[in-house]
Amino acid sequence: MPNVKVYNMNGQEVGTMELSALFDLEYNEALIHQAVVTRLANERQGTKGTLTRTEVRGGGKKPWRQKGTGNARQGSTRAPQWIKGGVVFAPKSRDFSKKMNKTAKRTALFSALSQKLADNELFIVDNVTVKEGKTKEMVAFQKAFKFDKTALVVMGDDNELVVRAARNVYGLNTLPVAQLNTYDVVKNAAVVIAKSAVEKLQEVYEISGTNAVRIVGTFDEAMEVEE
Repeated sequence: MPNVKVYNMNGQEVGTMELSALFDLEYNEALIHQAVVTRLANERQGTKGTLTRTEVRGGGKKPWRQKGTGNARQGSTRAPQWIKGGVVFAPKSRDFSKKMNKTAKRTALFSALSQKLADNELFIVDNVTVKEGKTKEMVAFQKAFKFDKTALVVMGDDNELVVRAARNVYGLNTLPVAQLNTYDVVKNAAVVIAKSAVEKLQEVYEISGTNAVRIVGTFDEAMEVEE
């Protein structure tokens, strides 16, 4: 089992923690790709729509006679080549949503986390907290860990002070562990997880004999990956 260092908010090492096999999965690019595509597709509203020539009002009368005017023959002023005419192959409202097996979702999430750990881009913090909810507190945290790119901070619960303090810090994103998902993990260059969040994950999930992730416990709130 992987054994990792535990840091405080100042970037100082304060201990170690043994992780379960959840954080030692093989990199599964296909599942991770499917999870990301599913997430992005489900965020699409699909509400665009324009009119074809049969749906535009007017244009029932032939604009001029067929022959003898010197103009090209026209049957309707609502044909696509006319101003205010219909649209060829007009886009219509549609449902872009996709479905993904829950076991595959879980496996994709922990495969992404395992890869972050293997690449030294995953950090465990003893307690993700701030005293006053000030932006400068999270700026100091960002500098302590030398994050020069994006970083995802995963909290054990929804700490409003941490969210408020990080809101205006460029490149710093926050999530409670109940909303942890593959897309946010791979989108950010580094992932910082509170020790309590890791313990919750290890209580709820375990690896089955087929290297798939299964549920063995329950969260107070359902994780987004289970929705």
